[in-house]
Amino acid sequence: MINKTDIHPVQAEILCYLLFTNQATFSELNKNKLGSDLFSFHLRQLNDWKLVAKSETGKYSLTTKGKEYANRFDTEAKEVERQAKTGVLIIGMKNIDGQKYYLLQQRLKQPYYGFWGSITGKLKWGETVTEGAKRELKEETGLTGEIKLVGVKHKMDYDKDGLILEDKFFYVCRVIKIKDNLQEEFAGGKNRWLTKAEIKKLDNLFDGVFESIEMAESNNLIFKENKYQVKGY
Repeated sequence: MINKTDIHPVQAEILCYLLFTNQATFSELNKNKLGSDLFSFHLRQLNDWKLVAKSETGKYSLTTKGKEYANRFDTEAKEVERQAKTGVLIIGMKNIDGQKYYLLQQRLKQPYYGFWGSITGKLKWGETVTEGAKRELKEETGLTGEIKLVGVKHKMDYDKDGLILEDKFFYVCRVIKIKDNLQEEFAGGKNRWLTKAEIKKLDNLFDGVFESIEMAESNNLIFKENKYQVKGY
């Protein structure tokens, strides 16, 4: 795994240069004329990370992994662009004796320790929305059910000083015809079936919970986008 902080400015310069050519020589890459030993060190590091490969003719090019990684760069700033995260937000719904219940989860880990909200989780590489929602639902609650995409939420959270804390896109999925027994307690949280009246009484409720419920209850595909000043982060 390569972290943003791992990439030295010299290495970023090399990757950005190779984005715009099929291959380049050592001297073409070393346009700032650094000492050969120092520049060779940076090239070796990129090679060790399998981002850059050296051909038999002595020229350098991006590997498949290097192309994917370097393509995320802001080529002006020479750094990886920070982008919004993508995940699923799951609204579990059921009726008991004419009363509607909604599946909520209390988060018992940082950040937002103690807050209540919908089941959420990151989408994994190569995973469809439905696959991700099924996996997260099973992992977090032990439940299975009929999943349907009902909308997309873009949620941006800011602190009181206007600093952005989180930027996330959620595929909102409704789950009905739920099977199996609810796993009420797990490491990092707990799950409960609650009515709207019970949800309204919760002290620490994430912003947008009722908006998500309304999306799940609609027959239309809905897009929502909101900025929130949050507490409890």
